[in-house]
Amino acid sequence: MVFDQLVNLLDSQGARYRVIAHAAEGKSDEVARIRGTEPGQGAKAMLCKTKDGAHWVLAILPGDQRLDFRLLAAALGWPKLSLASPDEATRETGCVIGAIPPFSFSPSITLVADPALLSRYAEIAFNAGRLDRSMVLDSADYQRIAQPQLHAICSV
Repeated sequence: MVFDQLVNLLDSQGARYRVIAHAAEGKSDEVARIRGTEPGQGAKAMLCKTKDGAHWVLAILPGDQRLDFRLLAAALGWPKLSLASPDEATRETGCVIGAIPPFSFSPSITLVADPALLSRYAEIAFNAGRLDRSMVLDSADYQRIAQPQLHAICSV
């Protein structure tokens, strides 16, 4: 289970985080209110793929921003990218859309984060592999542990 993997990883790395149990909620603004965080602190995780399915990338951006697929593809030197289907996302990450954390536990999924997420707030928040559990994690610990590639990938 992804939630357990996250807890084990963060504990083993001495991360500063907290878990928040809440009702499963699909709206970002409502989840932010429940967490006591700003919408922009939310680490939105979007699984994308190349048309041929040869490359997968988990794009992480502030919850109040939009992904620019062209910037993401250019940053990686890949052809055009599209959003993975809900079935593909579940198969590749082990999580339903909305519960995907900003970590890649698969060697076939490249992890890319927009630096704005990490520079705007001291902590990031995200659903932790389940729709009814969130984590609030120190931003520096996230960068140290997840080691995402950092690229500006948000729409201007």
